[in-house]
Amino acid sequence: MTHTRRPLGRTGLSISPLVFGGNVFGWTIDKKTSFEILDRFVEAGFETVDTADVYSIWKPGNQGGESETILGEWMKARRCRDRIVLITKVGMEMGPDRKGLSEAWIERAVEDSLRRLQTDHIDVYLSHKFDPGTPHDETLAAYQKLIAAGKVRAIGASNYDAGQLGAALSASAKGLPRYEVLQPEYNLYDRQGYDGALRDLAMAEGLGVITYFSLAKGFLSGKYRSEADLGKSPRGKGIKAYLNERGFRILGVLDTVAARHGAKPAEVALAWLMARPGVTAPIASATSLDQLDSLIRAASLTLTAEDMAALEVASRI
Repeated sequence: MTHTRRPLGRTGLSISPLVFGGNVFGWTIDKKTSFEILDRFVEAGFETVDTADVYSIWKPGNQGGESETILGEWMKARRCRDRIVLITKVGMEMGPDRKGLSEAWIERAVEDSLRRLQTDHIDVYLSHKFDPGTPHDETLAAYQKLIAAGKVRAIGASNYDAGQLGAALSASAKGLPRYEVLQPEYNLYDRQGYDGALRDLAMAEGLGVITYFSLAKGFLSGKYRSEADLGKSPRGKGIKAYLNERGFRILGVLDTVAARHGAKPAEVALAWLMARPGVTAPIASATSLDQLDSLIRAASLTLTAEDMAALEVASRI
């Protein structure tokens, strides 16, 4: 099955409307399950996988780099690197002297990522979060060297606000490469961080936008309806903040729209993002083939103007 690919901003890359979130590799799923899910994802006509050097350092016994390592082993085993659009990131803390966006650390971190991923290039390399201790010029100059060396095709930023992104884009005017991709937290519930100045800037500058926490950490799947449900997954405790009047109102409309289409609430929540101007594709992850099949269905779900309007009203802040 092939999907209509969308241009990822001005990177020259085009991607399907769903990106697989690789934070689960080596955290909530082991290597064998990761391989099965990646196989199914590619068989379904998708190609873009998002990871980061720091995934999944938070799991006891992990060092960071586990997700990249599994993804690299899979691409090598399947000989499919040329079919994958690979996104990874630098900047989150991997150790006391292994963090941030300094030229020295980026030069080390990219080699570590390339080694783990068993590839000679990264398609989109993201600054994982703003580093107040390093000037934009220094970071962009480091990326410029990587692009010139063919190690990175395009760059982007995650977790930047409109002011930080605007300053980085201004710095590019000095002949430095430009952030062409933005990765913000954005979903039907969490709208305040992206809607407004940041979205306006991304659209005005023609950036590709890939959203994370696209299902609000799983809340928009509808499986968490009360505090009693929070023990259903390792992510449950992060969902308590959504159990309020607005959260339940959003779930109610998701249920209604899902019933109309014979779909699941999560599929509708992802389809909303895919239809939203200013979004190229949402990131979503799965820990089972059943979950993945649901994500795949979302990419062929077309919401009506009435559906979009109902979701807009329900999710208004």
